[in-house]
Amino acid sequence: MSKADEIYINMCKQILTEGIDTKGEKVRPKWSDGTSAYTIKKFGVVNRYDISKEFPAFSLRRTYIKSAVDEILWIYQKKSNNIHELNSHIWDEWADEDGSIGKAYGYQIGVKSRYKEGNMDQMDRVLFDLKENPYSRRIMTNMYVHHDLSEMHLYPCAYSVTYNVTGNKLNAILNQRSQDVLAAGNWNVVQYAALLMMVARATGFEPGELVHVIADAHIYDRHVPIIEELIKRETYPAPKVTLNPEKTDFYSFTPDDFIVENYKYGEQIKNIPIAV
Repeated sequence: MSKADEIYINMCKQILTEGIDTKGEKVRPKWSDGTSAYTIKKFGVVNRYDISKEFPAFSLRRTYIKSAVDEILWIYQKKSNNIHELNSHIWDEWADEDGSIGKAYGYQIGVKSRYKEGNMDQMDRVLFDLKENPYSRRIMTNMYVHHDLSEMHLYPCAYSVTYNVTGNKLNAILNQRSQDVLAAGNWNVVQYAALLMMVARATGFEPGELVHVIADAHIYDRHVPIIEELIKRETYPAPKVTLNPEKTDFYSFTPDDFIVENYKYGEQIKNIPIAV
């Protein structure tokens, strides 16, 4: 069993046994048939992953690691808010006729601000500070910008990252306001583990801990039997995931620079109902 499997299974069990059911409450999401999508939710879930020990992809079902990397590069490297620059279709339903998702995600990372050191966007500032002032306690990115929310086609779920150096290791805290534990389970963890690996390489550190803070971790009512089956599955050791040793420039990384070895996983779950 990978550490990611252990964490995910324990989180699901906690939600199912200790969580609060929102049935009958005023909720925003709907199922495709128009009925309210209720959840069992747990507030303030905190999960820790030590990237120096193993890559946090779970084995209960496959997480498409290179697709996850492609999306994280779309946000933090390309700083894009246009789906035509993304090699998947996960954002299609939120895009307009030109492919834009508004002032969301990569748009916010790419907005330049004036500093005494010059004009930099959020990602460039992170890279600059980790090289020039690595023990700063102010190294972070934030995509939840209130005055732009009305121009975002969706509000960011995973919205901020705080970087912190301990010795020769770079650590990060990912803050997420909401997570659909079945549909998005492990996806964001894999993405931000990959981001941490790339930023660490680009700034001369080893990857350390990723701490994932979820304000509202929830299982939708129609997902409960799927989750119950999923967490009973056979598990396998974590895959070995390494970066192309020849790459050090953050802006040169591609999904193909992630070398995935010995990834064994369970059967994929198809046709998961999605609440919107």
